[in-house]
Amino acid sequence: MAAEEVTLTVRLVRSFQHRNFRPVVYHRVNINQTVKRFLSFLQNDITLRTELPLPFKKYIYDTLKIIHQAHGAKTNELVMSLEDDDQLMLKEDSTLKAAGVAHETELAYFKKEDYEKYKANPTVAW
Repeated sequence: MAAEEVTLTVRLVRSFQHRNFRPVVYHRVNINQTVKRFLSFLQNDITLRTELPLPFKKYIYDTLKIIHQAHGAKTNELVMSLEDDDQLMLKEDSTLKAAGVAHETELAYFKKEDYEKYKANPTVAW
């Protein structure tokens, strides 16, 4: 079976309250790999990226969530939607493809603890 490769945008979310995030584009991502394997790749890759500021490189991310599919509707939230976590958060034992990731999908990569705090009290600090 040939590898199915796609282009993905991963939005590194450093702070929900301050809307502090950076998009990183990945080409030729095999969507038949497990989410756990992709998370491991991301964590390693982020620390090596020279274009990312140190706070983004040193931050501990642990969760991926689909925020946009190509040709799909976008949310009005500036960082990401707080809805449909059960369908849109990627489970580690799933493959990217089975989790709904396709070509030109945009994913948020964040710390789940920060997300839960923000979701409980979605206030924005400027």
